[in-house]
Amino acid sequence: MSAPAPFWQTKTLEDMSREEWESLCDGCGRCCLHKLRYEVTEELGFTNVACRLLNLDTCQCTKYATRHRYVPDCVTLTPAEVRSIDWLPPSCAYRLLAEGKPLQWWHPLVSGTPETVHEAGISIRGRAVGERHAGPLDHHLVDWPGKMPRPRKPSPPKPASTSKRETT
Repeated sequence: MSAPAPFWQTKTLEDMSREEWESLCDGCGRCCLHKLRYEVTEELGFTNVACRLLNLDTCQCTKYATRHRYVPDCVTLTPAEVRSIDWLPPSCAYRLLAEGKPLQWWHPLVSGTPETVHEAGISIRGRAVGERHAGPLDHHLVDWPGKMPRPRKPSPPKPASTSKRETT
């Protein structure tokens, strides 16, 4: 008898519990990068500047539960929001599932560890700057947050050495 399919393969976004919904976030931090919307063209510009609440090493919000107190315009994702906003990264689990696509191998729910999102080069770790040190956002325009990344496979663990050292 096979194990039951994981919840993200059997439930709609609307049917997920709060805990299931929150676990869809892979912790990449891409959605926490500032974006620019040009008034005339409505074009979207991505930056490598992170929200001041984002820890650039862990890629986690330092005040997630109370973030709206500090960043009032921080978006609370809902299934309806996921389907209507155009700035979620193409690698985002919420977006992938809303589009009927599977989670990627590096997603913590698939891999079993939150480190694969960093090991695969999906997260913003090492690629972003904090907003307090960035200066003008238009000096930090980049395209990578809006593109599907080509993940790198993590190196397999090195086998334990079986050779013996000679002692004299």
